[in-house]
Amino acid sequence: MDYIITTFDNLLHQTAFFNLTIGNYVMIAVACVFLYLAIRHGFEPLLLTPIAFGMLLVNIYPDIMISPEDAANGVGGLLHYFYLLDEWAILPSLIFMGVGAMTDFGPLIANPKSFLLGAAAQFGIFAAYFGAIWLGFNDMAAAAISIIGGADGPTSIFLASKLGQTAIMGPIAVAAYSYMSLVPIIQPPIMKLFTTEKERKIKMSQLRPVSKLEKILFPIVVTIVVGLILPTTVPLVGMLMLGNLFRESGVVRQLTDTASNALMYIVVILLGTSVGATTSAEAFLNLDTLKIVALGLVAFAFGTAAGTLFGKLMCIVTKGKVNPLIGSAGVSAVPMAARVSQKVGAEADPTNFLLMHAMGPNVAGVIGTAVAAGTFMAIFGVF
Repeated sequence: MDYIITTFDNLLHQTAFFNLTIGNYVMIAVACVFLYLAIRHGFEPLLLTPIAFGMLLVNIYPDIMISPEDAANGVGGLLHYFYLLDEWAILPSLIFMGVGAMTDFGPLIANPKSFLLGAAAQFGIFAAYFGAIWLGFNDMAAAAISIIGGADGPTSIFLASKLGQTAIMGPIAVAAYSYMSLVPIIQPPIMKLFTTEKERKIKMSQLRPVSKLEKILFPIVVTIVVGLILPTTVPLVGMLMLGNLFRESGVVRQLTDTASNALMYIVVILLGTSVGATTSAEAFLNLDTLKIVALGLVAFAFGTAAGTLFGKLMCIVTKGKVNPLIGSAGVSAVPMAARVSQKVGAEADPTNFLLMHAMGPNVAGVIGTAVAAGTFMAIFGVF
């Protein structure tokens, strides 16, 4: 009888109910909210679903992220090994290759002025940097946090790992990916605040056709120019351009299909789940995390506003030929931000089609955020 009682007592105490804290239950609730937003409302489910489920897993079973050094049997948890691929900057670089293989750079080539809109939207990065310094973070931590302002999850993870900020990589990555997923909620009110209905109704002229030669030369030239100026950006910009070269060359269809489909989705699963698994209650529910999340929101809002205002300036300079809404797409959330520009423009005039025009600043924003990360690495002497 004692054996049976002891056995049942052991089984009972092995359940999560006896091991979880109030903080774990809070994070489980947050994960369920994220899953609801992803599944019920379709807020970038490709990103939000694995992140939310990783959050759920680690707060039910924290040892899923345990390192080999802390494990009794010397074997780390499953998601610990996934997370190492984030720390080593492998998954962020592969994500960039997939994005390049999926994205048409034609709108940016056809309208090089889009680079200015992409650059303007990076203002959020510098706003976050100085805000983080003001809140007490050191230079490198502030730089790692600042990339959230570009709404670029892979670059945020890449820079945090390169600058040795692994302690805050989890909150940074979750904030960046969460804001990327919530672009359809965050951006429209800001865009409408800084534009008039008349400006939102502006129809832009059709972009010029871009030749195949231009599309092939573009990734090669960008890699050479940016790589020579900022070699530290090569792991990101180089992979982005390699993926695009696969797409545009037309001679490696199998590589294009793999990079933009199977490989891309595998990497998203690994990266999203491991990023979500960094949000254990112990690591996530603290003042620094709240500061990072708040800074990310402010920075993203600043970036959206700066891009929209610069678009407004271009509208004035070109005498009404540029719709200011495309400036908000200068953040790096590809192609979500461009879709939001299209959606807000269509609300003002259902016949307005801004998507291709917005893709130019959107792609420029991806390159701009990578360049900003490389600049920080060069400033701090990190290679």
